[in-house]
Amino acid sequence: MKNKITLKELAKLLNVSVSTVSKALHDSPEISPKTAERVKELAKLHNYRPNPVAVNLKSSKSGTIGVIIPNISNTFFANVLLGIEARAQKSGLQVITYISNEKLEREQQIAEMLTSGFVDGVLIAISEETQRKKEYDHLFNLVDYDIPVVLYDRINLDLQVDKIGIDDEYSLEEATRMLQSRGIKKIGIATSIHHLGVGKLRITGYRNALKNRDDFYIANSSKPDSLREKTQKLLVEDKVEAILCTDFVSTMMVYRLAYENKISIPKDLKVIGFLNADVARFLTPSISYVEQFPEEIGEQAVDLLVNRIENRIAGKQPINKTINTKLIHLESTDF
Repeated sequence: MKNKITLKELAKLLNVSVSTVSKALHDSPEISPKTAERVKELAKLHNYRPNPVAVNLKSSKSGTIGVIIPNISNTFFANVLLGIEARAQKSGLQVITYISNEKLEREQQIAEMLTSGFVDGVLIAISEETQRKKEYDHLFNLVDYDIPVVLYDRINLDLQVDKIGIDDEYSLEEATRMLQSRGIKKIGIATSIHHLGVGKLRITGYRNALKNRDDFYIANSSKPDSLREKTQKLLVEDKVEAILCTDFVSTMMVYRLAYENKISIPKDLKVIGFLNADVARFLTPSISYVEQFPEEIGEQAVDLLVNRIENRIAGKQPINKTINTKLIHLESTDF
């Protein structure tokens, strides 16, 4: 039987966000008693009920979990998936993997399929387009259907579910302060993910470590040609002594432009990147990088989801887990 009213419709009637309605119905302490009472009264008036699929999910389990990957060509997510697969196998679970290709519409389609009841829970890293357009109703809908959900890596979203990722802000702040401690004053940052939550946090970490505003040098664009032009300016005109790269694309761009402009790494330029260890170690010179431990993220994401599926932490507030990063020094930060 179809719900007489949805979370989105309740939110519209109350002139509040879908997130507020969801939190109120789940007794979140973030919502005032007055607002929670309004939400629950209206939900009762309209005979709001979670979708019947949720009842089926509670009474019988499929032994399968759904995983949404935003970009399988990204080695980070490929390694997260390795961790997910390994831990799921140990837990006796099958994994169905979907790729959103960083597209909102595809992510919405996948989320709708996953509400049909053939998975016991969902692991998801939100797509770029979803974050850019800030359209999250399909994710709230999964929660509405009472399907256990765990967000991994891209967790900067006000959704009352378990989350696991790294401390993106601290990782770049630590890297910046390390360079400063070695006498480096002119430090820049290059990024092609400045529009994503993780990118914003990494930029914030870098900015936090700077001593004044004039020290802020950034090359930011998701378009290769624009990123190239801005990075060229950092290296040739601004002549930064070190550069932090928030992602694989910006790291490779810095290396290419340093080569083209005969800038010696690490003699003239120190570089720290976010990329896979196998890539970092085999470049010349090898690139110092922030180790994010993606396989561990995948493993612990499954642990969180299994605990929710088995009701081991039912009724408790959402859990936010942080995997500590490690700055790995290779040839690009030799002093």
